[in-house]
Amino acid sequence: MLTYENLKKSPNRFLALTSLSIEEFRDLLQTFERCWQEDVDKRANSKPRLRKVGGGRKATLKSLEDKLLFIQVYFKIYPLQEVQGILFGMSQGQANDWIQRLTPILQAALKEQALLPERDPANLEKLLADYDLLEFTIDGTERRKQRPTDKEEQKAYYSGKKKAHTLTNNVITHALSRTVCYLSKTYPGRRHDKRICDEESYTFPRCAQLFQDSGFQGYAPDEVIIYQPKKKPRGGELDWSERFINSVISKSRITVENIICGIKRCRIVKDIFRNHLPGFDDLVLEIACGLHNLRVRHRHSVEHFDLFDFVS
Repeated sequence: MLTYENLKKSPNRFLALTSLSIEEFRDLLQTFERCWQEDVDKRANSKPRLRKVGGGRKATLKSLEDKLLFIQVYFKIYPLQEVQGILFGMSQGQANDWIQRLTPILQAALKEQALLPERDPANLEKLLADYDLLEFTIDGTERRKQRPTDKEEQKAYYSGKKKAHTLTNNVITHALSRTVCYLSKTYPGRRHDKRICDEESYTFPRCAQLFQDSGFQGYAPDEVIIYQPKKKPRGGELDWSERFINSVISKSRITVENIICGIKRCRIVKDIFRNHLPGFDDLVLEIACGLHNLRVRHRHSVEHFDLFDFVS
């Protein structure tokens, strides 16, 4: 059975099962403990009790370390709930109950550390203006989900790009800090990236630099410097200068691809999504972004890449 006391003796195995180092785990545990206690107090005062707090069957996950380990393992490797129960010495039903209880607490812990991305487009400009370097990248990301049984939902969630039923989100990242600044709502996979931008009406600080790919063709916020690869004309070719500029922009955009890979270290947002709890598909991606930001805060940042270095 997996326990924190046993697993912490092997840092490499701990990292493989949780996506966090022991130091990062302990950092998150401090706020997780406060959020857990708030949840316990809320439950104790929510309705009249028939027995005292702590009564009844004793929980399998006794320590806070084991509770945080449980939910981190679930997010990282995304096993079947039956397998998750076997790993932690409980039934599938108990595993399901713990997943539903601990996931919002993990979200609250990340929120307390200001690690979660912004979700309200109305607050986006103010948030981005606080960065010293106003250089951002926008991109869409898709996740596969189980095929819906309803025919209308099948049509809405089918992505012609991925040839599968998917969920899609837009993410806005900061190039220098490698953090996820903004995460859009979760949409059916049929929804186009630019259409999401138009619906959510993003606003950016004046003279901000925004890197985007050709999927955002035609998207140009006011007073923002847009860098976007030029499409090859139908039946024609790009000249050498246009190809060179495209390669420079692509090198700058590679950061957002690396960030998305960092988010998808949690296999719950990489594998086919199986959970059917309403809103859970959106919640897990927000938490995965927060965990990525936690890792970035503890680890080395990359060297800044400036497009103007190539223009002289």
